Amino acid sequence: MDFYLVIIIALAVLATADLVVGVSNDAVNFLNSAIGSKAISFRTVMIIASLGVAAGAIFSSGLMEVARKGIFNPDLFYFDEIMVIFMAVMLTDILLLDFFNTLGMPTSTTVSIVFELLGAAVAISLVKIYWGNANESLYEFINISKASQIIMGILLSVFIAFTVGAVVQYLSRLILTFHFQDNPKWMGAVFGGIAMTAITYFILVKGIKGTPFADNRYDFLGSMSLKDFMATQADRVLFISWMLWTALSLLAVYFLRTDIYKIIIIVGTFSLALAFAGNDLVNFIGVPIAAWQSFEAWKTSGVSAALFNMSFLSAKVATPTLLLIIAGLIMVITLWLSSKAQEVLKTSIELSRQERTNERFDSNALSRSLVRAFVGSVRAIESVTPSILTEKIKARFTPAKMQRYSKTEDAPAFDNIRASINLTVAAVLISIATSYKLPLSTTYVTFMVAMGTSLADRAWGADSAVYRVAGVLNVIAGWFLTALTAFTACGIVAVIIYYGKLPALLSLLAFTVFLLVNNYRKHKKNVTESKREHDLQMIESSSVQGLIVESAYNVSMMVNKCNDIYLASINGLAKQNTEELRNTKREVVRLEKEIEKLRNELFYFIQEMDEESFGVSHFYINLISILEDMAQSLAYISKVSHKHVSNNHRQLKYSQIKELKETQLDLDELFAEIRFAFDLTDFEAVGDILTKKGVLFENIDEKINQQVLRTRSKEEKSPKNTTLFFSLMVETKDLIVATFNLIELYYLKFDPKIAPRKVGEGKKIR
Repeated sequence: MDFYLVIIIALAVLATADLVVGVSNDAVNFLNSAIGSKAISFRTVMIIASLGVAAGAIFSSGLMEVARKGIFNPDLFYFDEIMVIFMAVMLTDILLLDFFNTLGMPTSTTVSIVFELLGAAVAISLVKIYWGNANESLYEFINISKASQIIMGILLSVFIAFTVGAVVQYLSRLILTFHFQDNPKWMGAVFGGIAMTAITYFILVKGIKGTPFADNRYDFLGSMSLKDFMATQADRVLFISWMLWTALSLLAVYFLRTDIYKIIIIVGTFSLALAFAGNDLVNFIGVPIAAWQSFEAWKTSGVSAALFNMSFLSAKVATPTLLLIIAGLIMVITLWLSSKAQEVLKTSIELSRQERTNERFDSNALSRSLVRAFVGSVRAIESVTPSILTEKIKARFTPAKMQRYSKTEDAPAFDNIRASINLTVAAVLISIATSYKLPLSTTYVTFMVAMGTSLADRAWGADSAVYRVAGVLNVIAGWFLTALTAFTACGIVAVIIYYGKLPALLSLLAFTVFLLVNNYRKHKKNVTESKREHDLQMIESSSVQGLIVESAYNVSMMVNKCNDIYLASINGLAKQNTEELRNTKREVVRLEKEIEKLRNELFYFIQEMDEESFGVSHFYINLISILEDMAQSLAYISKVSHKHVSNNHRQLKYSQIKELKETQLDLDELFAEIRFAFDLTDFEAVGDILTKKGVLFENIDEKINQQVLRTRSKEEKSPKNTTLFFSLMVETKDLIVATFNLIELYYLKFDPKIAPRKVGEGKKIR
């Protein structure tokens, strides 16, 4: 089998896979603002982004800049060495990007591909130097200045984008406020003119930079190329664009009654998608195309692989248009189907959400220190600022009361002003960086602008700041980890392939497939589990009777989960099955998260109640408290059972297992009756269930007495078993108490004569 032909075939497959994982990662660059603001429907957002991606891919010239940009000097390498480098790069790239996508963390495809090329080239160069096959030093093989530029690009992307985003958002919010719909229409038109001018400039500078049109000369431009015209006449272009867009914006808001902010979001999303496909496409297919062209050149040369010099790679070679069309099609399909793209989007949007969210990250010492320092600085500034000015500024930053949603993810993460600023500032910064040839990362810019605008908008309040800052720090750490991992891993893979040849290559390909499939299965499982976490639904009723009827589903689901968890705990204990008990502990954690979501909504639930609805608040508070009590009992039961088995303690006696199983069957019958009653919302039937409480307690007390007798008669010889049995029985009693408290709450408060009522019924919610 031809070793290099296998490499070409493998690279073709990996290029397709890399397009998929690459789009999943970079979708956050152009989708987060539109999806986060809910300004337009998800379907419309996807159509606009798809059109942008398709246009960017088709009209891109596809020059292989990344593979041929001077990361290494190709004239110092031979065909056999360069093919190893390319193969190592693609294997590492797909695994690295897929790893970050699985975690839901955005990273830079440009940084990953550059550092992979650098790592593989360094590794092969060191091998050549070590074996005496080269007289040059490592510095001559590698372009060190390029790596330095990339590192500086990371730092610039992080700090400049965050700072500029925060400043622009603060000034915009100060002028427009959260009640921007109440402002005079001309303010929106002026804002629209500025934003659309910035986005237009972005499209001209960044979006079409790599297209064939950029170098063509046009008579109406004075026989200048579009690229040269933009470089020399930028001020004129900006002024004319601003005048034109401002006029069109005034026409749109006054005569067409159009929401100018939605137009900005639509055009901004299209432009960023266009730029992404037009310029970042080479990150995914650049290396395979360069390898394919190298293979063809070597085949026709008749020279051995070890003697064929790769100096021709220094020249620019365009990619065939058909390949660009195919690549664009794959990217569009991935955009619609990739669930991992949605996970990456979720990280960016949740960190930007206006205060109300379930935090994904835990705080750490650094995030707490940064927040503490920032709060101290703000207080110092406020202490020397006149109180009247402080109050006026505070009023400008008071958010409008938003409609309450049954699911948090259905609510907009932020408003149209912030979405417009995100797109506009990102477009401006990327345009400026491109015009000055600064190596800023598109991913880093768009993400950090979103974080800066979140800070300026006071989305990171006292209740969320440490978690949001910790999330941002985790993402930034992941970026630097990308560079380090790409460099190291790719170097190792290159050496393995260089020495191991075909057997090593096939083994690495098999290993890559295994990891990708395994990650896919884990991700699919996590998505399924994530959906399950929404089993307990948010409540919207504003009367006790409405709350009782609406929350009946939650009670039914809760007792069903209790039954499943208790059954699994007893069965796992009886069979000494550590894995089953470990899964039971996970189920309890998921249940606790569901209840925590309900508890996190308590503040908003009470805040949106009518003045006369105090009884509803008390009912909801008691309901959450009882659900937490039930979950705590289950957590304790699953914990002690798992601990007993995992520590290899003596198995429970047959009589103990039999009594635990009898208790489980009693609970199974109880939970089945409760679920039946609540599924039918037949709360009168709950009265019959309440009478069984004494019988259940008597049965448990009898089993406790039996264990006492076994212990006193020395039939029981294990103190661990005795302690476990008593613990399980006592905690089961607590679970029963909480369960009866739950159904008693519904039985006493339900009145079929009173009609239920929803939150906000009879009043207007903005």
